[in-house]
Amino acid sequence: MPTVTIDTDDLYQRVDSVIPRIEWATMEDDIAAIWRLKEERNAVILAHNYQTPEIFHGVADIVGDSLALAREAVRVDADVIVLAGVHFMAETAKLLNPEKTVLVPDLRAGCSLAESITAADVRQLKADNPGVPVVTYVNTSAAVKAESDICCTSGNAKAVIESLGTDRVIMIPDEHLAANIARDCGVEVITWPGRCEVHDRFTAADIEQVRRDHEGVLVMAHPECPPDVVAASDMAGSTAQMLAHIAQQRPKRVALITECSMSDNIAAEIRDVEMIRPCNLCPHMKRNSLANIRAALEGMQHEVTIDPDVADRARAAVDRMLAIS
Repeated sequence: MPTVTIDTDDLYQRVDSVIPRIEWATMEDDIAAIWRLKEERNAVILAHNYQTPEIFHGVADIVGDSLALAREAVRVDADVIVLAGVHFMAETAKLLNPEKTVLVPDLRAGCSLAESITAADVRQLKADNPGVPVVTYVNTSAAVKAESDICCTSGNAKAVIESLGTDRVIMIPDEHLAANIARDCGVEVITWPGRCEVHDRFTAADIEQVRRDHEGVLVMAHPECPPDVVAASDMAGSTAQMLAHIAQQRPKRVALITECSMSDNIAAEIRDVEMIRPCNLCPHMKRNSLANIRAALEGMQHEVTIDPDVADRARAAVDRMLAIS
């Protein structure tokens, strides 16, 4: 098999506005090795929008929010998927591609929302609220999805709830997302006290400070933020919806009230928009690195496995979501 080569200087043109050349030089060996390993393993890398620019622009084949990655995972023509995100995303990729090998760079890349609720908790919620459909955010384990009627993402939650044709739902586990969606849908929502540790730290006072410091700034909040933060912002949406709005409208100045790397990745791609960074980092997303992506491919390590019975039931909930998205 011929040796695969990649022009790292060409890749650098994508990120030269956000990564210094001297820093990029320390990354080039890993980047070149990852591209070679992808060819050798017939592998693709799916990367969430919160990944750092060297991963997002340097080695990823498919990028996006949770919904986009779920959709694209189904279409992947490869033997191996490396999910540069967090563990529940890799589980979702495995649910949709049971015959493929799915790897995670770091097994510790978890999620505060996914860890806030168990399958037993969902069963208790259903027992307490008989007949009420369970809408489960994708930021959950496969075991929790398996106890659910349908999944949702921040980008399609409103459409999912409205598709059920009911005035009462159980929406888990993010209580902020549930409150924000309930306001838009006019549906009674029974929720769970889970929160994203990144978005929960933002406050309405942060928004006020951003507006004082940056005249004319467009403030866009993720719907996992507290309701008063969303109310203080100009608009709320998933990371994909944020990116689409910026790409189409080209506002002069934008503050994204979400994880830090999202702003870096947009700044690298859309250079005529000034990105203001009121920053909160996700410690779990940042466990992914070029080095451990390379190690995952070299050793075919950290493979995601799911109990078949759990997988079948969880897959049904994800498929129902994808059918209406």
